[in-house]
Amino acid sequence: MKRRHFLRSASVAPISLAAPFTISAAKAEGNQDNGTEPYGSFEEVARFEGPGPSGIAVLPNGRIFVGFPRHAVDHKGATLGELVGGKVVPYPSAGISLPSTASPAECLVSVHGMTVDRQGRLWLIDDGKRAGHPLQPGAAKVVCIDPATNTIVHNVVLKAPALLPDSHMNDLRVSLSHGSEGTVFVTDSSFGTKPGLVVVDVGSEKARRVLTQSSAILPEAGFLAIVEGVPRQYLPKHPQLVSGGVDGIAITKDEKTLYFAPLTSRKLYSIPVDILSDPTSDDKKLEAAIRYEGEKGVADGLDFDSHDRLYTTNYEHDCILRRNVDGSFELMLRDPRALSPDGIFAASDYVYCTFGQWNRLASFNEGHDMRVPPYLLVRFPIEAPQPYNALPESAEEKPGIPRD
Repeated sequence: MKRRHFLRSASVAPISLAAPFTISAAKAEGNQDNGTEPYGSFEEVARFEGPGPSGIAVLPNGRIFVGFPRHAVDHKGATLGELVGGKVVPYPSAGISLPSTASPAECLVSVHGMTVDRQGRLWLIDDGKRAGHPLQPGAAKVVCIDPATNTIVHNVVLKAPALLPDSHMNDLRVSLSHGSEGTVFVTDSSFGTKPGLVVVDVGSEKARRVLTQSSAILPEAGFLAIVEGVPRQYLPKHPQLVSGGVDGIAITKDEKTLYFAPLTSRKLYSIPVDILSDPTSDDKKLEAAIRYEGEKGVADGLDFDSHDRLYTTNYEHDCILRRNVDGSFELMLRDPRALSPDGIFAASDYVYCTFGQWNRLASFNEGHDMRVPPYLLVRFPIEAPQPYNALPESAEEKPGIPRD
């Protein structure tokens, strides 16, 4: 640009540049990001005061179970509850779910992830951690409850070397096709910097820790996410966001493939269950069997529906996505109330999810607890409802028939 033209342009710039400051967001006339608006719809299943919810499981008959972990806040309420008549009923009993003087191996300490096997039994991971207290022997365990009798049928205590002093046993999935009583796969996202997968043979009650050095398990160095509009970095010694290693976990309905992902990562991985459940498979063989499935966003909870479509929570965009069998993604839900979508469970007709506001914990906000109860449990339909149409199907296929 010639100098005289530059000066002429500069002389009128203040007038033209002043205009945008008078335009409100409501009158942006299309010049706004449509991807920040709510999408889809959900219904509130429950609102929670007091302890925040995490794990969620729903039986085919509609019974709903929710976990309320104690690792962040050592609360005095139930750590596992059934929603009955508008109340959280300690499950399977008050003596087991409420704080007590029982030994850590004989009660529930801090229930986190949970799932339901194909026999309709409830499985849960007790990370055993109470805020402000060291991990006690017997506290971390895999528990199976038969809802038909409300009794514990399996109680597998986790011990070293599968369990570490800073373990955070986060979520689990079960294959009844492997092992005499089934095999459980647990993600240890770690309260420190040593995450890993833990494989538990239920029949023998033996557990082994695997893939602790794999990039598919470890948090990504230098990771950054935008959480509630604020850039947050992964800093192991000064956490700014909910972070950790392998966390989300899901298993296909044929129990042949396990999917998993680190919490501090946007990558998704899978591994054949036959290889993972084989006690003779060492880390070299397991590492070679891992398949990179592409990016999936910043997911916490993962779960498959009956069509093997994978649902992923996303705390960066307050949304829930669905990964189809062909690898494509769909946006299922986006809402500003979806703060730290955590536990997710795909039932036959609805997907259930807890919104725990974990990103607002004091430990991530310079000692200030930013959470604002109530916390939510929501659900949305797996298939979008179809609109009613008074026209017969035959009329829809004949363009000559008037539609008014």
